Amino acid sequence: MTTDAVSPVPGWRTLARDAVWWAQDYAYAAAAQVRAVGPGHPDDFASGQGRPLVLLPGIYETWRFLEPLARVLHDRGHPIHVVTGLGSNRRPIVESAAVAAALLRERDLHDVVLVAHSKGGLVGKHLMAFDPVGTRVRAMVAVATPFGGSRYSRLMPTPSLRAFRSGDATMRALAASADVNSRIVSVFGAFDPHIPEGSELAGARNVRLDGGGHFRVLADPRVIAEVIRAAE
Repeated sequence: MTTDAVSPVPGWRTLARDAVWWAQDYAYAAAAQVRAVGPGHPDDFASGQGRPLVLLPGIYETWRFLEPLARVLHDRGHPIHVVTGLGSNRRPIVESAAVAAALLRERDLHDVVLVAHSKGGLVGKHLMAFDPVGTRVRAMVAVATPFGGSRYSRLMPTPSLRAFRSGDATMRALAASADVNSRIVSVFGAFDPHIPEGSELAGARNVRLDGGGHFRVLADPRVIAEVIRAAE
């Protein structure tokens, strides 16, 4: 397990830094949502002779949120598979994992690398831990995933967001299923406004980035590097 250290700074400087990261984070998220209504089709990335990659976006995100990452990896020869049945990924984690597993069966995918953001990492871990098709998953690179839950979730207005409480039954089951953790790479920022607990996962390869945010970290070059490492 590896974790990059971040040097401590005085409290006021930390707050100012985090505020800037927070603003940049939501600017990135807004741009990604605008991109989602532009031209593009998931089958545009399905060709390639490399190891197959499957995208698992976060809640309220479509696959287009991960499109910049998909383009880079497709250019390296990897077929990118989109779980269109997830829509904006608002279903319970268990249901979303079943939809993703069905795609692996329908397309007869093996030796797969899952590329996940936020809730997508929980969906991917559930697939790996509880579905027979999980043995077809070589690895998962999960970015900014609340593996330990988020204390903010209990304050959220919808059941789909409150499901990230650490005491939720599905979250407890995922936490107890540590056998698959060695096949997971958890990448996260030095500060995440949505996950104050952080995304470190015991037994996984943990990579802490120098920058912060929940969305903007997807553009960090190390995310692509970790996917390439897992896939190639």
